[in-house]
Amino acid sequence: MTAIQAVYVRGHEERPDPKPHIVYRIEIQAHVRSWQMWRRYSEFVELHTELTKSTGSSPPAPLPPKNSLAILRGPFRDSSSMTEERRAGLETYLRAIISAKDDKWRECYAFRDFLGVPVGRLGTMAEGSTSSKQFSSSSWLDEHLELQAKIRDIRADINKRDALSDRGDVSASHTANVQAKKKLAETLSRVRTLKQGLQELGMAAMAQGELQRRTDMVARLQDDCEKLGKMVTVTRQASRPTAAPSSQGFTNVAIAPESDRAALLSLSKPVTRVFGAKKPQETEVTRPLDDQGLVQLQNAQMEQQDGQLATLTHILQRQRHLGEAIGAELAVHNELLDELNNDVELVGGKLSSAKKQLNRLG
Repeated sequence: MTAIQAVYVRGHEERPDPKPHIVYRIEIQAHVRSWQMWRRYSEFVELHTELTKSTGSSPPAPLPPKNSLAILRGPFRDSSSMTEERRAGLETYLRAIISAKDDKWRECYAFRDFLGVPVGRLGTMAEGSTSSKQFSSSSWLDEHLELQAKIRDIRADINKRDALSDRGDVSASHTANVQAKKKLAETLSRVRTLKQGLQELGMAAMAQGELQRRTDMVARLQDDCEKLGKMVTVTRQASRPTAAPSSQGFTNVAIAPESDRAALLSLSKPVTRVFGAKKPQETEVTRPLDDQGLVQLQNAQMEQQDGQLATLTHILQRQRHLGEAIGAELAVHNELLDELNNDVELVGGKLSSAKKQLNRLG
């Protein structure tokens, strides 16, 4: 039994660019999800040729015949009925491959790439298969985006752990840390698979510049995972000072004499690290304050700093969202460039074949 449960060619639509043509909507249903792909009839022909070359035999069902729609259109031929006949024939062709007893056609990389089988979701096409997962150029980018989202989730869990630890909720903090560790282990496994898939794409004649760019993307993922690994293994210590006692707590406490305060500020030990050129000394703001006033002043300054940090966090989050949007846009452009490169290679192959035929005729 295959991981793909059913394949349908549900409909079609006409597209004007680069020249008028018809694309067919293929719906694929698997164990846990479903998706759809748009393919031209010429892509079916290329798939059929590739399957025949790779397996040494033709698929179990033939393709519907290739007819010139422009010639047959007219008052005596309904183009819509002819398109419907082709749609039904293409659906029969795909279903025959899926349901065939011999799995050599559906295990072929060209067939999996044609259906856009996403790695990491469906795994291999057949149960029990231990072969490594294979990516198409677009599915590799999809997996990379999902891993980036996974890393953001792990960071959110770590921040949640730290917040719970600050509130003293040890049990919930431990639970959040365990969840972060589990997600990190899964992410590390998927990053290794992504790296292996990139090596396979590099062997499949991917452009050197694009291969280097994606290698850098994997390296950044590995660096993020390494940093997160250090964060989840270190328990955060309380970094914030305890809350200041209430004013009632100072009613029976004697205020220290001025001599003691002067002795405290004039450090007897040498100062190893001082922010500024001068030794610590009282200012016009702190001089008239007692112990409670100093604590309140410190709390006010900390609240002001917290407000400034919150504003800075909001700005950084906005910058991050902009960066993610730019990254997604670049990924789309790279995918389009990959498709253009594949089309150029295809046209080059056809031109070479035509040239050989002309040489034979000449």
